[in-house]
Amino acid sequence: MKIAVISDIHANIGALEAVLEDIKGQSVDQVYCTGDLVGYAPYPNEVIELIKNSQIAAVMGNYDDAIGNMRLICGCDYQDDKAQALGAASITWTKEHTSEENKEFLRSLPAQIRFTVDKQRVLLVHGSPARLNEYIHEDTDLLEAVDHIVKGDTDILICGHTHKPYHRAICNKHIINAGSVGKPKHGSPEATYVILKFGPELEVEIRKVNYDYEAAAKAIEAAALPAEFAAMLRQGKGV
Repeated sequence: MKIAVISDIHANIGALEAVLEDIKGQSVDQVYCTGDLVGYAPYPNEVIELIKNSQIAAVMGNYDDAIGNMRLICGCDYQDDKAQALGAASITWTKEHTSEENKEFLRSLPAQIRFTVDKQRVLLVHGSPARLNEYIHEDTDLLEAVDHIVKGDTDILICGHTHKPYHRAICNKHIINAGSVGKPKHGSPEATYVILKFGPELEVEIRKVNYDYEAAAKAIEAAALPAEFAAMLRQGKGV
């Protein structure tokens, strides 16, 4: 079995379209999403509709929760007051520009998706098995990483939220982060996602996809969203 996992699209329809086109050539059996369909870019409705029409199984991200349930904050770990103000601006804009039908869809997303392949238990979450806004970084302390796997009662834990893709193997268990389709933070503007091929040994491929990120950045600016979001997109960096 072979699956693709996308994450953190953040209302960037151009990036999502490019990634889905790339996935078409990878002969995968199923596509999953580990959440955060909306926020930061100006196409929340278009992204949600494409996810629905493509029948992609998705879990709820912290932004999906904030917009779907009309919360004041998204629960992000902001580094300073400026970053927090930018996050609040994103939440406010996205609430105003997401349809009620699509907010209902975001509310309906599950916190987790579980399945088993060849006796390997797979768990998909946005942040961690405990909280949708908890970060599991590649350099998270080993004991803490093991604790996430134990609490998740899984062999393969797939997450997002950090916007940085990685694969970490720990004693025949795995933590995999799908990175970010629409708001990458790995230092360059390409969209990222992962492909998992199940077999005697789990194979994990991190794929980077080029797309017209300049058009996406200009769309952010034209929508009167904070200019910082466009700059982050061009640089592949951000809070």
